Amino acid sequence: MIDADAFAVLVADWCLEVQRGQQILIDTTTLAVEPAVALHRALLERDAWPLLRLSPGGLEADFYRHARDLQLDDVAPIQLAEYEAADASVRISAPADLDAVAEIDPLLVARRARAQERLRAARARRRWCVTIWPTPALAQRAGMDEPAYVDFVQRAMFLDRPDPVAAWAALHDRQAQVIERLAPAREIHIETAGTDLTLNVEGRTWINADGRRNMPSGEVFTGPDEGSTTGVIRFDVPSNWRGVEVAGVELEFAQGEVVSARADVGDEHLQAALGIDRGARFLGELGIGTNTGIDRATGSTLLDEKIAGTIHLALGSSYPETGGTNHSALHWDLICDLRKGGRVTVDGDVVIQDGALVQ
Repeated sequence: MIDADAFAVLVADWCLEVQRGQQILIDTTTLAVEPAVALHRALLERDAWPLLRLSPGGLEADFYRHARDLQLDDVAPIQLAEYEAADASVRISAPADLDAVAEIDPLLVARRARAQERLRAARARRRWCVTIWPTPALAQRAGMDEPAYVDFVQRAMFLDRPDPVAAWAALHDRQAQVIERLAPAREIHIETAGTDLTLNVEGRTWINADGRRNMPSGEVFTGPDEGSTTGVIRFDVPSNWRGVEVAGVELEFAQGEVVSARADVGDEHLQAALGIDRGARFLGELGIGTNTGIDRATGSTLLDEKIAGTIHLALGSSYPETGGTNHSALHWDLICDLRKGGRVTVDGDVVIQDGALVQ
């Protein structure tokens, strides 16, 4: 099992950089009691205020079965007030059942996503981190036995290293070199099976995602020019939208907007997501995965979008620090694996070939 105390130190000192007197929200399920308690203890030791919120597994599906219009189309004022008042928040994903929401009407899921944009926006104005804790359901989705999955997540977080914080600092430095190369970029061209896509990133800022927001992390990303994306792309890594698997997504763009979309699995959820609002049909992010500790798809986007040798595009909201201006209640990362024959060119120069960065 992952050392919960080492996990807590990594989150407190690297991800959140906790300071004395801060109020820190911890949100997770009862399957992650051990790391939640360890983080609670670590925050107290740093003179911070831990505010722990534990939910039983299966609560998400139960919500949709019993919620009325009020709960679907709004958020609890006290929950919004917590996110507005807290100095930082951390969500530890530890699901009990990954298929619990699969049979829920996707239009209900879309309604709730629109309402929760207020929570997302409040959380984004503060320091935040999303992380993961191994559960039997996550191991099953990844196609691994539980001990193998635990080891996998531990490697992905660098918790198998003598000094995980130093390891993340070293990754930051390596990614800084990638950003230096990409900073002057104008046009990016992505080519692989079923994909021929161009987009413009001139004047946009590349962000070094080094574990301070997602843990594990390992990517560099930016916000494409909202009207520039043109062509087609097929995402060959299955994705997850609010608890529902969607696979084999194919999108066609014209002047930045999705003009055609289909999915081999979960097409009705793809269409519902695109219908959330106007901004859902435009890109908010282009990311390049760099984490060599994540070498296979697991069914968890938090992990899979960081696979070294992949790129991902997010439908919906931009991160303002990239210079992106797209606004949406949706932010959905979709992943394309370049390791079996794909390339990315930047202003005509090949930067990624078959998943590897070209020197």
